[in-house]
Amino acid sequence: MSASGTSSSSSSNFNFAPIPPARKKRPKSMVMMSLSSNRPLYEEEWFHGVLPREEVVRLLNNDGDFLVRETIRNEESQIVLSVCWNGHKHFIVQTTVDGHFRFEGPPFPSIQELIMHQYQSQLPITIKSGAILRRSICRERWELSNDDVVLLEKIGRGNFGDVYKAKLKSTKQDVAVKTCRMTLPDEQKRKFLQEGRILKQYDHPNIVKLIGICVQKQPIMIVMELVPGGSLLNFLRKNSNSLTTRQLMGMCRDAAAGMRYLESKNCIHRDLAARNCLIDLENSVKISDFGMSREEEEYIVSDGMKQIPVKWTAPEALNFGKYTCLCDVWSYGILMWEIFSKGDTPYSGMSNSRARERIDTGFRMPAPDNTPPEMYRLMLKCWAAEAESRPHFDEIFNVVDALIIRFDNTSN
Repeated sequence: MSASGTSSSSSSNFNFAPIPPARKKRPKSMVMMSLSSNRPLYEEEWFHGVLPREEVVRLLNNDGDFLVRETIRNEESQIVLSVCWNGHKHFIVQTTVDGHFRFEGPPFPSIQELIMHQYQSQLPITIKSGAILRRSICRERWELSNDDVVLLEKIGRGNFGDVYKAKLKSTKQDVAVKTCRMTLPDEQKRKFLQEGRILKQYDHPNIVKLIGICVQKQPIMIVMELVPGGSLLNFLRKNSNSLTTRQLMGMCRDAAAGMRYLESKNCIHRDLAARNCLIDLENSVKISDFGMSREEEEYIVSDGMKQIPVKWTAPEALNFGKYTCLCDVWSYGILMWEIFSKGDTPYSGMSNSRARERIDTGFRMPAPDNTPPEMYRLMLKCWAAEAESRPHFDEIFNVVDALIIRFDNTSN
């Protein structure tokens, strides 16, 4: 990083006592800020690395809240102070000819000292803005250090970059890491990090678990649990001769359990498919790949239909761009078909446009060989033309669970 200067001060650590509040009382837990003169900027708790502006705005809620971050413009690094003050304001740290740092006031040997000066003095960062620093916003616990992640081997490719098996130095834990290509524009990086923001609040055995995000340096990364079985689609294809009907039904139940949880959180996945599910060593399915997900009861696509998985997408989403959890129910029906066909491609031999035409005229795929009739009936319910006629995931889970119990009872 180009701007992590060190202090010329003889003391290695400073604790700043609270300053009388200018306008409102500061929370006691946040008034102390420490400054280490001999560590790089990225080790400061209030430095958030290359966190996109949209994420920064989400973190700064009260006047005087602030953090420091890095932005890349024209392949050059700039350090930015972001402050909540009558909205949100962003100030680029200026570098003097002799390598010091400043805003409008005096220069300092390090960015840390510059920020401490603004915090201590309670002077506006610029006269025009009037913005005053009152409360540093520290990195969230799920913001990990890039240096803690050791990439081991490439295991796949995502929409934004490569996927690796990796290890966390601090815990020795094996993890999966999605990386974001450094050359992507900020808008794409924001979309990449959206998956992490959505996943961080979920905790369910059938949802892939987020461990953290790394935004201190490029490339930015999403760190998740490593699910050893890999892609459900590949697993189905590799093990097609050995998988039993009971195992396939169990996979459908796992997926329904995960989707029932997401529906309870008002999360629309928008890309549910076997390729976006993972399977662990106990053949348990976990929903993954939340890159297209939205946390709303209804989502209208306004940016065209690029990269839409047509053969998995409900008619109302394809025709009108309207997404609800009932669109995910349609996709779940396709996932069930993939599971019982052991990894076949839906609407095989049809182009996307041909499949759309056939679906709109009432065509539905026939049941894969050896599919229990009740499971196929559930698929057909998921593919009801009218979204309101489809079952919700709570009902789907209960139906599949009851069928498995009946299957187990008749098999014993």
